[in-house]
Amino acid sequence: MTVNELRAKRATLWNTMEGFLDTHRTDKGVLSAEDDATYNNMEKDLDDLTNEIKRMERRDAIEAELSKPVDRPLTGKPEKQESEKVGRASNAYKEDFGRHLRGKTLLHNVLSEGTDADGGYLVPEEFERQIVTTLEEANVVRSLAKVITTGSERKIPVAATHSVAQWTAENAAYTESNPTFGQKQIDAYKLTDLIRVSQELLQDSAFDLESYIAGEFARAFGIAEEEAFCVGTGTNQPTGIFTANGGDVGVTAAATNAITADELISLVYALKSPYRRNAKFLMNDSTIAAIRKLKDGNGVYLWQPSLQAGEPDKLLGYDLYTSPYVPAVASSAYAIAFGDFQNYWIADRAGRTVQRLNELYATNGQVGYVATERVDGKVILAEGIKLLQMKA
Repeated sequence: MTVNELRAKRATLWNTMEGFLDTHRTDKGVLSAEDDATYNNMEKDLDDLTNEIKRMERRDAIEAELSKPVDRPLTGKPEKQESEKVGRASNAYKEDFGRHLRGKTLLHNVLSEGTDADGGYLVPEEFERQIVTTLEEANVVRSLAKVITTGSERKIPVAATHSVAQWTAENAAYTESNPTFGQKQIDAYKLTDLIRVSQELLQDSAFDLESYIAGEFARAFGIAEEEAFCVGTGTNQPTGIFTANGGDVGVTAAATNAITADELISLVYALKSPYRRNAKFLMNDSTIAAIRKLKDGNGVYLWQPSLQAGEPDKLLGYDLYTSPYVPAVASSAYAIAFGDFQNYWIADRAGRTVQRLNELYATNGQVGYVATERVDGKVILAEGIKLLQMKA
């Protein structure tokens, strides 16, 4: 008898047992002694069938296993082995960096590749990309400007004047042009941040220390960077766009506390046509509040709200961005910038470092972390960014 036949026989027996109970119970709802003995025999038969079914199932499983060929060929494709990453991109570096943050013994001893003069360690590549990404989200100027990475001071040649072609008569002498060149030097100013973390958080394995530190440093660096990129003095910090050494003044407002529609239109056309192809507005939120009601000669609002999520608003058909660090409308203030912000260069000196301070805050039950980056920013070609300056 096959296992399927046994299963069918057991199912039939079970139906018989259920019908027997329904038809042989007394008025008191129980079986008589004789019926009880009969039902017990049926239960025994059911158990015997169940045990036999299990036995045959085990037998079939063993037989199937023993029937498998012992020389079956390999048909699967071998897995592609990923090349082992090296340096700061390696898993060993990432693991040791996480242990360094928590004050644990290093396992691979590879962080010595990235030590700096102050005792910090270069962050792993994934950690650094996380910081840079967060900076771009929190830093409007960084997202608009030209960003380069350099390992040393960099001098950028800039054409101050251009050659001029001349109409020349036959057999006449050529007229010489004397184009001149200047230089803009990109430096590296030191930006630092220090935070403290309690020992309890460090001991909590569920606490994502790396993400917390990356987020804190990114927020702090983003705020300091954007303020410097807008109004930095150039002394121990980047040179801002909205300064005397930033963009060119294209329009001077007729009032100290108001901007007219005509002045905005004049600002657009103060910028040379090639720069207008990629031009954008940058201003303070309070300035937008002052110009949102302005209309052109046809009664159309100059400011146009974005119709798609993620897209900037428009002003005179050009993208409009805001930053809280752009000067507000006030006497002599550079209130609006309009231009191709690829003419503002941001230079990141390669490698951000994080240093753990074990003893400084030990009496408070805390550990300090210092992050350091070196960055500079300045307008390379001033004619590519025009400013609207308020009346003095």
